[in-house]
Amino acid sequence: MPRPRHSLKGRQCGEEVDRISLRLAFRKAQAAAGDIVLLFADESEALTHPCPARAWARRGTDLRVSAPGQARKVAMMGALDWRDRRLIVATSKTRRSADFAAFLENLDHPCGPKPGQPRNPVVIVQGNGPIHTGKATRAAPAARAHWPSVGWLPEYAPELNDIETVWRDLKAHHLAHQTFTDTDNLDRTIHEAVEALNVERKPNPLANQRLSA
Repeated sequence: MPRPRHSLKGRQCGEEVDRISLRLAFRKAQAAAGDIVLLFADESEALTHPCPARAWARRGTDLRVSAPGQARKVAMMGALDWRDRRLIVATSKTRRSADFAAFLENLDHPCGPKPGQPRNPVVIVQGNGPIHTGKATRAAPAARAHWPSVGWLPEYAPELNDIETVWRDLKAHHLAHQTFTDTDNLDRTIHEAVEALNVERKPNPLANQRLSA
């Protein structure tokens, strides 16, 4: 069934979105069976000023949060292991093609092949934005074509990237309503939040086991 595209009507290519959706469903089935490692990659950012999440206010009231100075940001480059529900994040001062390329190189250790150890094929799903299609970004996976293959998402289709939901959880439940003194403080909090989020999202090993008397 075609998915609704009300917010991006006129910008998405419906046929392409539906085609990629079917392909992702197949990839997820492969990952669930343990045949591949499926990573959803993307970037985001966090601010030193408070990020409002859910808050109460009187109807018609302009909700504002006071914060000193000018907001500064920390860029977050991330990959979500779809099956293990583990989020891998690197932070940087900028959000450029070279930063995302450096992050892809850092995935060599947790996700790349290791001598003498069997490893399932790795598929990295990412968007078609400028940061992903720049020369530096394309060179990173090309240089290590022996282990990851890249699955490109269609333009204007963030709903197909499963990491988007995790970014929202990270900001709404771990970084919201806080004022950070500087970017170093924010950077440390981001990594602590990622660790906490991974503990929360870790699959329950007893979920599919039966208890016998």
